[in-house]
Amino acid sequence: MNRIVDDSIAGRREFLRKTGLLLTGAAVICSDVRPARAESRETGEERKGEEVSPPEDLMREHGVLRRVLLIYEDIQGRLNSGKEFPPETLAAAADIIQKFIEQYHEKLEEDHLFPRFEKAGILVDLVAILREQHKAGRRLTEHIKQSAAAATLTEGAKRKELAERLNLFIRMYRPHAAREDTVLFPALRTIVSEKEFHDLGEEFEDKEVKLFGEGGFEKIVAQVAELEKGLGIYDISQFTPSESESRPGK
Repeated sequence: MNRIVDDSIAGRREFLRKTGLLLTGAAVICSDVRPARAESRETGEERKGEEVSPPEDLMREHGVLRRVLLIYEDIQGRLNSGKEFPPETLAAAADIIQKFIEQYHEKLEEDHLFPRFEKAGILVDLVAILREQHKAGRRLTEHIKQSAAAATLTEGAKRKELAERLNLFIRMYRPHAAREDTVLFPALRTIVSEKEFHDLGEEFEDKEVKLFGEGGFEKIVAQVAELEKGLGIYDISQFTPSESESRPGK
């Protein structure tokens, strides 16, 4: 009995000793982290952009793309079913694609990412396909912008043609963005130095501010949200299947 008690006491002492070491280690870690956080706060709002790495930056821009694809998809459905929609919404969505995705986001990829992969001889075949898809996307965007006129949308053949162009754009860019997010962007760190990686983040941020002003990304997201509200697709709860729809065997 005494031996059991002694073992129990010894066990608790060992646990407390190890816990003490862990707490001490945690205190050391926290003491190292706090100055960095304090420094981040002290440097002001202008340092916020540095917290976003190049892949994160590009991926969140893909979020904008995907939300516009939902707008395109909604309009495509209306075109196919003969329903009306505000033509200015399609024109504004296509304008965001052209200015934010094609002329900014894709330009970053073409100027700063694709050449590095080609030089390193890594994912060269994928990069070639992505380049070609950028070109195809721009052609489709031009057609969509030209077709987003009220006069055009009254003609059955023109509506059908526009719906097909929207479908082609959606069908291409969903796998395009997914492949970049899961293959190309994660591989960037393997072909650049830490400094080069950091400098790319700075360059991306500077370019965004130059083209769209401070808080440019947030402004674009707000514009997309307004378009979604105009179509009645802003509330994402509407996309949740009901209990009966999601039940096995449905």
